[in-house]
Amino acid sequence: MKAVVSLFVLLGLCAVLSAARQTTRPNGEEGRIIALESAWDQAEQNKDANALANLLAENLVYVDYDGSISTKQQFLAQVKRADVAGEQINNEGVTVHLYGNSVAVSTGIYRDKGVEKGKPFSRRGRFTNVWLNQNGKWECIASQSTVIAH
Repeated sequence: MKAVVSLFVLLGLCAVLSAARQTTRPNGEEGRIIALESAWDQAEQNKDANALANLLAENLVYVDYDGSISTKQQFLAQVKRADVAGEQINNEGVTVHLYGNSVAVSTGIYRDKGVEKGKPFSRRGRFTNVWLNQNGKWECIASQSTVIAH
């Protein structure tokens, strides 16, 4: 009798885990936004302003962790700065919420590590990006990050 109960418990656990795995798998557009977030990290780390420019809308509003606001051109200029050497930029726990076929909001945690003006830095924060799909191309129209203090 114990073996039968154990078998049913095991089967039930497998079903729950399988359902959980299926509900967390991003659909096509959510997966595309997550890939764009990764491309953003790589472009910024490699100081590839051209690649980054292709991800950002011309009217981008970028709010950095220190509260400063930048346009697309100002943000790209910051990325190219010679006095900042990014060693690592990556995201974790990225989620995407779609609103119709043309708007997506991505949120997650970023880690940023490198050297700025000769001093090492390491930051961990949360970000929110708003993406707009125009004619099949997703572009970020607004980005905001906040450093996690602890």
